[in-house]
Amino acid sequence: MRITETRDGDTIVLEVEGRVDTNTSPELQDQILRSFQKVNELIMDFEELEYISSAGLRALLLGHKTAMSKGGDLIIRNVNEDVMEIFEDTGFSDILNIEEE
Repeated sequence: MRITETRDGDTIVLEVEGRVDTNTSPELQDQILRSFQKVNELIMDFEELEYISSAGLRALLLGHKTAMSKGGDLIIRNVNEDVMEIFEDTGFSDILNIEEE
């Protein structure tokens, strides 16, 4: 997994590439929490995300809860069909703010 961070004013964009699994989810979770220490809006670009495991979903859920507690927002963009299927099968598509194309 590779994460690229860019900042645009009061928003941070994290481009996540590769696979988020048990081994890489702690890095994603840390990056999400560090981002919310700087801004209230975090956009996660999943255009190059191939797979996300339950550990990765937990990291996203923690990010969502952090955003809610700060009155901010966690937005997920550019989700491919495979990852969207995981979100739908787990009910995360109803919890997370996923922008459809």
